[in-house]
Amino acid sequence: MPDSKIINDPVFGFINIPRGLPYDLIRHPLLLRLTRVKQLGLSSVVYPGAQHTRFQHSLGAFYLMSEAITQLRAKGNEITAEEAEAVEAAILLHDIGHGPFSHVLEDTLVRGVDHEEISLLFMEQIDREMDGRLQTAIRIFKNEYPKRFLHQLVSGQLDMDRLDYLRRDSFYTGVVEGSIGSARIIKMLNVKDDRLVVESKGIYSIENFLTARRLMYWQVYRHKTSVACERMLISTLLRAKELAGRGMELFASPALRFFLYNDVGQEAFDTDPACLRNFALLDDNDIWTALKVWSDHPDKVLSTLSQGMVNRRIFKVETSFEPFDRRRIEALTDLVAQRLGIAPDEARHFISTLDIEKNMYDPADDSIDITYKDGSIRNIADASDTLNLSVLAKKVKKYYLCYHRM
Repeated sequence: MPDSKIINDPVFGFINIPRGLPYDLIRHPLLLRLTRVKQLGLSSVVYPGAQHTRFQHSLGAFYLMSEAITQLRAKGNEITAEEAEAVEAAILLHDIGHGPFSHVLEDTLVRGVDHEEISLLFMEQIDREMDGRLQTAIRIFKNEYPKRFLHQLVSGQLDMDRLDYLRRDSFYTGVVEGSIGSARIIKMLNVKDDRLVVESKGIYSIENFLTARRLMYWQVYRHKTSVACERMLISTLLRAKELAGRGMELFASPALRFFLYNDVGQEAFDTDPACLRNFALLDDNDIWTALKVWSDHPDKVLSTLSQGMVNRRIFKVETSFEPFDRRRIEALTDLVAQRLGIAPDEARHFISTLDIEKNMYDPADDSIDITYKDGSIRNIADASDTLNLSVLAKKVKKYYLCYHRM
């Protein structure tokens, strides 16, 4: 067998994966499932180039982790071979619990179980299969390992997850303003008092990182058209779940059928092995195949919504900084019912409202600390002389109204 595997990545170039735990993980079926799950879900309705997968993102995050380990070691920080392999494994597997279209599944077919909890369940399963080889990786992932800075590399303000997805998503969407200097940021990383810090020479790269993150969030991840498409898919799956609950026969792959015809929440995942087994079989293809078949279903609500998803006739969307008037929402619901010839309670599937509140930097959460040659440390909010941290720290709240095109 070869001593390593070399993968040509369009963002970072050649990624070398040496023999060992990471090498074995990239060949595991649970990680390979991510080749069939798009990184940006439904964002391709706005950015057609956004076709990259969560597997590609995981490989990119692995590459950045290996670069970060090299830099931190060069500055005298002790990271053993076992710790390096473990933290690389943790970042490879950090997204393994994502289902098709990410958070859509969390809002419809699976109740109250987020992808990080499922990632941990999958990691524990792989650990049993590999006779305990993931023990240290799991401890790092859960922030239970003594060297806490290793967890920060996996999940923190400057983790390798964010450094890859901002760079990669910018590349594939063509939103160049979202590009960040990931190599420069990693080169400036160090450890002090068991916490990641950034050398003062890297302060402008951090300013660019925070600004790019804010732009990508509102321009790409929460773009109003992507939100409308996501809400439409949620409505479609909720209608399918409702019909399944009435005992109506629906086409679905065995894995999708399991979640349509069963009530699956945290307790079910904890007690029924079938939940995790079927989740491992779900990917984007299950949903798209079902939508194509449901487009001809006799239920008008399900077929209309499914046709809209397949043929890109998605909900119209409006945004506001104030809540939408309830009377307008009721009027739209009545109009949809009239136009489609359905009952008002069925028309609610064609109207969706939500609000999104987000800030890009919260020093109370996990601050970004800048270190100087004299040994002093300052928070980026105090160290920056140009970045308007008050804007980034301020919570922005937007209201969305999505409804059927008439």
